[in-house]
Amino acid sequence: MLAYTYKDHGKFELTEKEKPQIIDSKDAIVRITMSSICSSDIHIKHGCVPKAVLGITVGHEMVGIVEKVGTDVKNVKVGDRVTVNVETFCGECFFCKKGYVNNCTDKNGGWALGCRIDGAQAEYVRVPYANQGLNKIPQTVSDEQALFVGDILATGFWAARISEIKEEDTVLIIGAGPTGICTLLCAMLKNPQKIIVCEKDIIRRNFIKEHYPNVIVTTPENCIKTVKNESQHNGADVVIEVAGTEESFETAWKAARANAIVTIVALYDKPMTLPLPDMYGKNLTFKTGGVDGCNCEEILSFIEQGKIDTTPLITHKYQLKDIEKAYNIFENKLDNVIKIAIINTK
Repeated sequence: MLAYTYKDHGKFELTEKEKPQIIDSKDAIVRITMSSICSSDIHIKHGCVPKAVLGITVGHEMVGIVEKVGTDVKNVKVGDRVTVNVETFCGECFFCKKGYVNNCTDKNGGWALGCRIDGAQAEYVRVPYANQGLNKIPQTVSDEQALFVGDILATGFWAARISEIKEEDTVLIIGAGPTGICTLLCAMLKNPQKIIVCEKDIIRRNFIKEHYPNVIVTTPENCIKTVKNESQHNGADVVIEVAGTEESFETAWKAARANAIVTIVALYDKPMTLPLPDMYGKNLTFKTGGVDGCNCEEILSFIEQGKIDTTPLITHKYQLKDIEKAYNIFENKLDNVIKIAIINTK
């Protein structure tokens, strides 16, 4: 089968691999019908994810059709159309039982697919712990609608949940990339009084203005001023940081009001410093990632009800055989790209 493979630091390559097989009774084999490129894949390519294993098939956002199941897989059956969770979790360890599935103690627990074991940018994938890792897609929900459920939508849902958003709140989201937009959609489910999105890229700002006209849009240069003007308590009640830069990290805590919650969703490529003397007295609560992706069934329900729609994010589509071109467009932010879907056809 075709598989996009992490060959070396800075190098991915479309290669031929053996089709995956069941190796554990809790496994399932899924034929990938659609996958996508994530910024985390770019982090792997450039060596910013130390756990990533050379030789693995990359990709962790996917939907597909169950082709084979192990004897202990009960929640899905052959022929089911499914989303695939970005995280592998056993469901039985201390962390899984607490809902902290990103910290599952299994050897493949947490972010494994497309990082430590073969992932989604291929024709087939083996999914460990398939009872937890797969969710059936409702008949009225398309592959495109469900594509982001297992990763960036799960991330946005998790971020909105742990940020404890209330209806009287002013919420600031820093970063309007695909994960930032998914976070916005999930924050909107909480019905806060105001949502402000800070984004430096004019294409992304215009995207927010076009699709979500009730959201206040600002630039990094004007962010803190805008937040203070639009909030009741000299800062945002909740800040969700999804951009992942030194500047956005600083803006996050500076834009927060005293006693606010600051949720860090972004994956940084270098350490950040907490300037504690400057923060002293603000009494901020910091919450950090990665995502605990255990609410995929609930997310699918919101999509089915029409309360979440991520299809506008898919600006480009390519066949798997053309994935090199797709990566070039995504990595270099060409053609007004937001998100690329990779379609697998037989």
